Amino acid sequence: MTLRVLYVWDADYPWDVRTEKVCRALVSAGHRVVIAARNLRGSPRSEALEEGLVERLPAGPRPGRRIVSFPAFFNPLWLTHLAALVRRHRIDLVMVRDLPLAPTALLVARGRVPVVLDMAENYPAMIQDIWTDGRRGPFDLLVRNPRLVSLLERRTIGRMDHIITVVEESSERIIRLGVPRERTSVVSNTPSKTRVTGPPERREGEPLRVVYLGLMEKHRGIGCVLDAAALLHRTGVAYHLDVVGDGRDYSRFREYATELGLPAERVTFHGRLPHAEAIQVVTRAHVGLVPHEARESWNTTIPNKLFDYMAGGLAVVSSDAAPAARVIGETGAGLVFPSGDGSQLAEQIQKCLDLATWQQFGRAGQAAIRSRYNWEADTSVLLNVIDRLTGAAPQVDGRLSQPNRHTAGI
Repeated sequence: MTLRVLYVWDADYPWDVRTEKVCRALVSAGHRVVIAARNLRGSPRSEALEEGLVERLPAGPRPGRRIVSFPAFFNPLWLTHLAALVRRHRIDLVMVRDLPLAPTALLVARGRVPVVLDMAENYPAMIQDIWTDGRRGPFDLLVRNPRLVSLLERRTIGRMDHIITVVEESSERIIRLGVPRERTSVVSNTPSKTRVTGPPERREGEPLRVVYLGLMEKHRGIGCVLDAAALLHRTGVAYHLDVVGDGRDYSRFREYATELGLPAERVTFHGRLPHAEAIQVVTRAHVGLVPHEARESWNTTIPNKLFDYMAGGLAVVSSDAAPAARVIGETGAGLVFPSGDGSQLAEQIQKCLDLATWQQFGRAGQAAIRSRYNWEADTSVLLNVIDRLTGAAPQVDGRLSQPNRHTAGI
């Protein structure tokens, strides 16, 4: 049965890795996908891609474009755009990414078609991080207020036909908020099994290559990474740190590295790279870092990079943020350090200098990707949810069955 699915993404597209993966999975299953997107870049209103037909907001004049198209549930521009797409494309199911436009999706669906929330983030906790880190803007009291966002979430999630989360801890959080367990599924941020190639390789005596991949923001623990790098440098450890990504604290961290006396032969700031190039940097590394502070936000989500590192055969060194630490403990793919402790991070990185220990971590991570934490398994969960919500597959005991539901499905 071919379905017409509207995927609502609240930023410019392309590109977003999860949006592409979900939409490609739906197209590969024979469904037709329309991707609603913002249009800050002034791109064509419609664009046909392999993963679906992108239907963008009208760009409008450049001055004020960001404000006019802000993805708030009460924005009439988004409401009009989504309602028109539902009618024009005769949509059978709406998937909406994260909280900002979830109420809008419910309004345009009007109870006539199912609405699935693709909850990639604990949005209230993410907004709280902005305030905690001192990054609040002049309008955030209204549009990014943690209390208002939490209230909006509580009033929205109970009306969803189904909620897809990226990790078990996130599902448990919304279940505590009153969502029935049978209306949740985990579809995690995993790579395809094809990303696992040969066993990891490292020449005896070569410098240890350490990589961080992701946004450059305070709560992601980059300061702790640089503290650890400075300690390793002072003790004469042969290593090189690759930092891939940008973000609002990028300049601050580059300045901090200079203050710590880290020379260019020890650390390279690559900035933002195209996804394929970023993955190439990862594949050349030996150790992958997940240093995120163990706040509520990182205790209820899991980053793509954890599984990217594992697929590449890297040893993973993670903070004790709950989901990543649990996966590492279950799989044996690496080591865990106390969040924010640069000296402990440096100590765990040094343990990976031992070739046999490093190989053990890398092989365990790759084995876990092949057997459990892979996009093929997560795709099965995703399609099961879609089929059952639309009546394409039978109900079990009046509820959605979840035969492949597991921790990583991401």
